[in-house]
Amino acid sequence: MKRFGITLGDPCGIGAEITLKALSADIRYRQNALLFGTLSMLDYYRERLGYDFQFNTITAIEEWREGFINVYDPLPVPRGAIEIGKVTALGGEIAFQSVVAAIAFAQRGDITSVVTAPLSKEAMHRAGHNYAGHTEIFGKYTKGEHYAMLLYSEKLKVIHISTHVSLRAACDAVTFERVLTVIRLADQTLKKIGYAQPRIAVAGLNPHAGEHGLFGDEEIEEIIPAIEAARGEGIAAEGPIAPDTVFLKAVQGAYDIVVAMYHDQGHIPLKLLAFDSGVNITVGLDVIRTSVDHGTAFDIADTLIAKEESLLEAIKVGMLLNSGDR
Repeated sequence: MKRFGITLGDPCGIGAEITLKALSADIRYRQNALLFGTLSMLDYYRERLGYDFQFNTITAIEEWREGFINVYDPLPVPRGAIEIGKVTALGGEIAFQSVVAAIAFAQRGDITSVVTAPLSKEAMHRAGHNYAGHTEIFGKYTKGEHYAMLLYSEKLKVIHISTHVSLRAACDAVTFERVLTVIRLADQTLKKIGYAQPRIAVAGLNPHAGEHGLFGDEEIEEIIPAIEAARGEGIAAEGPIAPDTVFLKAVQGAYDIVVAMYHDQGHIPLKLLAFDSGVNITVGLDVIRTSVDHGTAFDIADTLIAKEESLLEAIKVGMLLNSGDR
């Protein structure tokens, strides 16, 4: 197994807790993970959880020590400085700096992929970093002409035309160029995981996929031409399919992935089916990034009831994308 990074997310949330729980599940993860986040919080949760892990702090990969859990702490602070369960500028700053550091390690080739625990957009904005989320940070600090958010689970896989924008802006984002780009990204990503010829369903934007122009013309003017262009490239894309049925068809096995037109169209069915096990992937960039598909859960921070299943899945999917093995 190759070395990979895990960012702990907002230290006021559940990131450190679920990360230690995930590392306790598999010795290979403990041996190969480089954690990015607050060491004092790792020490705190190690004691709370009763683990006997030993940490080694590094500033460069040459300081890596076998037999330890290696940690890069971008902004060392004592445990008392962290207000668990609260939205704070400090928490946002630590989360942001952890992600930027992990990207730098990945671009140097020190780690092969990055798994991200949840951060708080509000906290990050309080710290002066006005990004909509992880996807946008990676889009800024990594290389790649186009990128998209892909939600992955065993039951359903969804990739999005747009994510963290208003619904009005999301409609404007449905263009021929963007739809074709996301179809290509869906095809490329699933092929990396091991699908020989991914079956891609493209959802409509409007009710009944526009009903031949009765409820909107985006399907006729933008979506259908993009699907036809993708098929001309040999991609197995179909649609547009009515949004109220396309996800059911995918779950029943007719398709391997659905291209959703906007954030909630794709997130609602995925989270309904796989809230604890879904994985968020940023595709199209030079750094492989997977993530839990849930938030910071400030309301249950420090109760030790947070579940690590989604993080474990994110690690596994990151390994798949890195190896090409299914």
